Formats: sequence, C-alpha cells, structure tokens
Amino acid sequence: MSSAETDDRAQIADQAHKEGPLAGIRVLDLTRVVMGPLATQVLADQGADVILVEANGGDTNRVMGPGPHPELSGVALNLLRNKRSIDVDLKSEEGMALIHRLVKTCDVVMATMRPQVLTRLGLDYESLSKIKPDLVYCQAQGWPMASERAEEPAYDDIIQAASGVSDALERIYGEPGLVPTIFADKVSGLVMAQSVSAALFHRERTGEGQHIEVPMQQATSAFMLVEHGSGAITEPPLNVPGRPAAGYQRILSPERRPHRTKDGEIHIFPYLPKHYVALFSEAGMPDAENDPRYADKRASLVHSDSLYRDIRKIAPSRTTAEWLTYCKTAGIPATDVASLQDLVDALPLSEHPTVGKYRVIPAMANFGKTPIGVVRRTAPLIGQDTDDVIAELDQLESDNTKHRG
Repeated sequence: MSSAETDDRAQIADQAHKEGPLAGIRVLDLTRVVMGPLATQVLADQGADVILVEANGGDTNRVMGPGPHPELSGVALNLLRNKRSIDVDLKSEEGMALIHRLVKTCDVVMATMRPQVLTRLGLDYESLSKIKPDLVYCQAQGWPMASERAEEPAYDDIIQAASGVSDALERIYGEPGLVPTIFADKVSGLVMAQSVSAALFHRERTGEGQHIEVPMQQATSAFMLVEHGSGAITEPPLNVPGRPAAGYQRILSPERRPHRTKDGEIHIFPYLPKHYVALFSEAGMPDAENDPRYADKRASLVHSDSLYRDIRKIAPSRTTAEWLTYCKTAGIPATDVASLQDLVDALPLSEHPTVGKYRVIPAMANFGKTPIGVVRRTAPLIGQDTDDVIAELDQLESDNTKHRG
C-alpha cells in the first residue's frame, strides 16, 4: 500500500470515529413514506450523507399524525434527521439533469417507486449505473420484479395479509388481523439498510457496484417463517395431531400475554425448566419440582398453553414490584409492561431550530466509541438544502475540471 493510500485510510478512519462508520458515503434518497426513509435514517445515523429528494409538497411522513409544524410531524422529526432535503421536479429536464449530476457523486441510490415508474423516469438501475458504474442501487417494492405482481401497489396492510401475519393472528384470536405497527414496512426497511451496507463492503473489496432488490412480501415472509415454517419446512411435512404443520406453537398460543398482578401488569417468561420450578415452588404450587410439563425444554413448549394459564393464576398474589424482585433474584426473565407513553417519556430532549424541543428516538445500534444516534442535522423542511447541495455540486465539478486541466 502506498503512503498516499495509507494517508487516505487514516483520514477515513478518523472521520468514521467522529461521524460514524458510514462517514464519507453519500446516499441519494428517492424513497417515500416510512419503509425507505427508515432505511436511510439508519444509514444517516451511521454517518452517511443522505440527500432526500422531495417534490409536490413533500413526503407523506411529514403529515403522518400531529406535529409542531405543517412540514414536520412527530414521525418526521426523527425519521428525517441527519438528512438534507432538496426540492426536485423529477418530471422536468432541469430536475433530471440535477439528479444525474448528483448520481455521479453518490455511492448509493435508494428507491421505493414501482419498477415501471423508475424506468419511465430514467431512475432505474440500468439507467443510473451508466452514469456511475460502481453504484450501489437498492430498490424496494411490494412484490419481486420477476413476478406477475411486480407492478401492483403494496402497503404495509397488504403485505401483512400476504406474508402470514394475518393468518398467525387468526390462529390466536379466531379471525385474521394486522399487527398494530407498520410491521412489514419496518422489517423491509431494515433489510434495505443491511443490504446496502453489505453491498458497500462488497464494493470496497471488488470495486463492483450492485443492484439490490428488496420485495416487501419476500422479506416479510422470510421474517415470519424463521420460526413459523416449523414442521412444514420438511417434505413431507411433520404434522402434529390437532394443528397445522406450519406455525410455532408457543408463539401462537392465545395464552401468551402479560399477566395481571395485585397492582398492575407483568410479563414473566420462565425459559428453562429450572425457572418453572423456582416460580411455581415460590408460589406454593404442590409438587412443582416433579411437574412433567416442564421436565425438559421440549415438554415446556408442548405444554405452553397450560403453563401460561398457571402463571396467570399466581400473578395476582403479589405486586408487580414484588414479582420483579423475586424474578431477578431467581434469574427468571420478567419485566413490567411499558406503555407507549412510558417509552416516549424516557427519550432525551433535543432542540430543533424551527420547532423547538422534541424527543429523540435512539439509533438501533451502538458502535463503541462512535457517536451513533447523535443528531448531526435536525430534520429539514421541504427543499431546505437545495441551494447548498447545488452549490456543493458546482464547486465539486469546478474542482474536477481544474484537476483534469
């Protein structure tokens, strides 16, 4: 390795320690709503320079629920942090010229439009990789591009229904339902972020770009089937009398839920046979040491319904605090039940230059001494950074021209 390369690596390492492991990586963000913006938030939190392309009044996440400003909902205040926003008309020649200039300077492009829309606008991988051959390009849509459903619209509700989530809830509650969070959107967004990081690592080793596709239905189905593939994964399926081969029994138990205590709620989860012995002996249940339902791990899984019911019977005998104290001493996994408001109240406060104080949702991972989760840039207003980004491009292109000269 030459001395110049050594110096470059030292400079990159120093920047990464100060700003995050993806410092120096530039991302062009063509995503919308939550799935893609969550993916780019993860990358931005980890140090990437994310340039968010907005048009037509900004993205939906800006008006998802109440907020302190017409352009900044409570959702957008965290989802758009550490990003820069530019206002670009993608249907105009001027807008596309700006996008092409940006692509030349970017390491990553992320998009969540349907394939035909991307192709029609000239924002598909084939078009943009001609401008930047080593581009890492990640696109996500509802269904695989090779499938006949590739162009169908897809939202979280649709993908939950198509990925086994609704079926799992029907087995518990007797009718199909949806998880009360945008489950498929967020699973797919995290897959997008991880895939981009892997592709950047591949490019670092080979110099090659990459075309990544994250179909929501595929990503969410794979997520669901980790445990719920169960006995159906083998061929022929390993049927168990009285229930379908697909589906992990303990997770699908209608008894699996927190329990009422004398003064509140708790979730106690005896994971090992010794935990059951300790819990039920403490509660005075007869012959707890010899109960065949938890003689071993397999037995406790088979009898999870009745074991959950027994925990629910004993839980009201003590307060939540008393149970937590005992479970901690006995090494039994347990926690009180946090409300959504409890979680929000625990968040640190920060200051936004336009809207004032707001609460910062933490980053999803910590990187040692690297200050991941620090808000380097507060969520921008629509197009707030357009002039700065264009000026930056002008300067970069001018420098390149002088260098070639």
